[in-house]
Amino acid sequence: VQLQASGGGLVQAGGSLRLSCASSGRTFSTYTGAWFRQVPGKEREFVAAIFRSSRTYYADSVKGRFIASRDSAKNTVYLQMNSLKPEDTAVYYCAGGNSLILSSIRFVSAYNYWGQGTQVTVSS
Repeated sequence: VQLQASGGGLVQAGGSLRLSCASSGRTFSTYTGAWFRQVPGKEREFVAAIFRSSRTYYADSVKGRFIASRDSAKNTVYLQMNSLKPEDTAVYYCAGGNSLILSSIRFVSAYNYWGQGTQVTVSS
């Protein structure tokens, strides 16, 4: 299974971007999908997760601005990012995990599959 993330780019503060993560297999028809981000010198941090039920969870820093969604028929998860801030600048990674419980969704180690990352840069 391979995950392919796309949609990153350069945007001004206040703008929007939509990230996509497509799976080569049926990963997102059954797995929990998630988004993490990482800046140089820091650990990868949880951004959002979406369960197979489409229930979503967000980091406090993005709550109310980012929206995770999924299209199981396309084996794709999305991250709609609105009202972007310079501090959102990072490499964004998508991930897929099986049989995740709520308490584990924020941990990198919980996920089986990772995309290659896509750069998001927000200018002030």
